[in-house]
Amino acid sequence: MKTLKQAKIGETVKVVKLHGEGAVKRRIMDMGITRGVEIYVRKVAPLGDPVEVTVRGYELSIRKADAEMIEIG
Repeated sequence: MKTLKQAKIGETVKVVKLHGEGAVKRRIMDMGITRGVEIYVRKVAPLGDPVEVTVRGYELSIRKADAEMIEIG
């Protein structure tokens, strides 16, 4: 299983599944990250937290812990 945290800068990936449950999963989905959507990895902070991505045409910063819950393919 590969997660968004492991994606490289400049890579475009597709969401396969969201892990986690309850409020955390709901928050990720509210940001527009749902199964089947494409995510472009723009930048990763020097220490790896946060990850800056482009989703559905807008820019978004995601914490490393949240990025680990997003399975990509």
